[in-house]
Amino acid sequence: MSLKLGVPSKGRLMEDTFEWFAARGVALSRNGNAREYAGAVAGADGVELVLLSAGEIPRELAAGRIHLGVTGSDLVREKLADWQTLVVELAPMGFGYADLILAVPAAWADVETLDDLDAVAAAFRAQHGFRLRIATKYHRLVREFLRAQGVADYQLVDSQGATEGTVKNLTAEAVADITSSGETLRANHLKILDGALIHQSQATLFAALGADWGDGRKARLAALAAQLGLVAPKF
Repeated sequence: MSLKLGVPSKGRLMEDTFEWFAARGVALSRNGNAREYAGAVAGADGVELVLLSAGEIPRELAAGRIHLGVTGSDLVREKLADWQTLVVELAPMGFGYADLILAVPAAWADVETLDDLDAVAAAFRAQHGFRLRIATKYHRLVREFLRAQGVADYQLVDSQGATEGTVKNLTAEAVADITSSGETLRANHLKILDGALIHQSQATLFAALGADWGDGRKARLAALAAQLGLVAPKF
């Protein structure tokens, strides 16, 4: 019985994942044309490649339908409540870096820290009769972070795309989003608050704790981990 390895199905994440495994003697390849989600593995016995979107991989890991998966650490933490009970990190992979941050309009000259944001949020609610809106698609991570920081007078507004534009479009007063260079934030006249780094994400190889590890799969995982220069988890 094979180990199912979930890998992002397109783009830079897929290419970098293929390169990471290739550097360790495992060749991953995509079969057919760019629209066909079939792949092959050479150099590692008993491993089956499953091509998925990066956003689907946390769900498939949690359900135990794949044994291993490569996706952003931010996606696992956002999509899986109590993620530590569902997956285990095997290796940070050194690419796909991005920071989940909180940003406000650059014109807010007196708002530089989370304490400043907390004060502004309370004043905003008193003046407008509703809570300051933060646009994001990372509801779980943002809520947990702000709770830990003692910020309470806010509401999260769902945004699945062009989050940085929500302030200009008057659908939010602040944003919490992934950034790598900060250029998009600056282009939309936003600034990152001091101390508002919510999570530093990178592509990570995970193992599913709830997958079927019988029929010799644990031994296959141990062999693959040794080949990749990793320590196999014990479960």
